[in-house]
Amino acid sequence: MPSALSTTSYALLGLLTLDPHDAAGLTGYELKQRCDQTLRYYWVSPATSQVYTELARLAQNGLVEVADAPNGRRSTRRYAVSEAGRTHLLEWLESSEPAFPVLKHPVALRLMFAHMVSTEHVQRWLDVYIAQLEERTAELRGVREMLGDDPRLRSPATVADWGLAYFASERAIAEDLREVGGDVQG
Repeated sequence: MPSALSTTSYALLGLLTLDPHDAAGLTGYELKQRCDQTLRYYWVSPATSQVYTELARLAQNGLVEVADAPNGRRSTRRYAVSEAGRTHLLEWLESSEPAFPVLKHPVALRLMFAHMVSTEHVQRWLDVYIAQLEERTAELRGVREMLGDDPRLRSPATVADWGLAYFASERAIAEDLREVGGDVQG
């Protein structure tokens, strides 16, 4: 068995299982795009360099299969989850409990020190955050619509629904704070 994997490694293994009909696998670039289209809404979309580092570790541990395919004058490396990778991912999913999320919320952090700035600053932070929530909600709605009702994509669709509910909740909180005038100063 491989040494302990990072959550990012497990996320990459999981993303490689989402399209079981694509036996050719994904390139590191395609996997990074899939991260950007999915993970960024509820986890962290890893940097390109981290994707390739994790893929090398997964390959070294036999959890992904690597194939070089000709692509013009150079070859393209494609990654597919191996049976050992699928088994390892399933063991992780079934035998470990999810950790409580670590909240890294830039707006909440600023609100913690709102006593140092004017109410107008706080209002502006909340306005910007609400606008960002609207943008992300529209993007995630697009992802959710793309997932449709395909039973093979039910799990990612459920997470997209959760993300939409989370964004709606965040918006309600920010709007409530804005309604009271952003007066969170002590």
